[in-house]
Amino acid sequence: MFIENYIQKSIETKQKILNDANILAEIQQVASVIISAYENGKKVLTAGNGGSAGDAQHIAGELVSKFFFDRPGLSAFSLATDTSILTAIGNDYGYENSFSRQIQANANEGDVFIAISTSGNSKNIVKAILEAKKKNVTTVGLVGQKACEMDNLCDYIIKVPSESTATIQESHIMLGHIICALVEETIFKREKVC
Repeated sequence: MFIENYIQKSIETKQKILNDANILAEIQQVASVIISAYENGKKVLTAGNGGSAGDAQHIAGELVSKFFFDRPGLSAFSLATDTSILTAIGNDYGYENSFSRQIQANANEGDVFIAISTSGNSKNIVKAILEAKKKNVTTVGLVGQKACEMDNLCDYIIKVPSESTATIQESHIMLGHIICALVEETIFKREKVC
């Protein structure tokens, strides 16, 4: 029964996303912003902690490599992957600066920063968003349904209608896949796969 209930819970959350016109419009808007950034020679940066770090890596990987079909790579970097950078910043400046320092060093005006946090309150993510705003980097938040600090900081925010960390993460990677597919299909003018 546990297995069936778990799957059902995930399905119900995704059904809520499917039935929410505001969420669907925000997904389309985020894809459009990323497409515009790429058309202007900019890049995408991603970050998250724990499972969300894995999602950040995953999304960057889909953009750099490919999603549905072979095409040139798109510039994207996960800020959660370089252990030397992360441990140096953590040691010298504190873990809460692990992503903001990288934004300061590597982000440019017009880039897009995808900030992933199931709570929407992760200190290092919030500080990175604040740093991104200083540099005129567009900020996109992927969070859960609870009110959070990121609600009023991000230029665009997609709130998964769930309070379960695991369910939120499952939906975050689905949203990442949808955004990657829209970006890829639009930039490279291929027929839609789905």
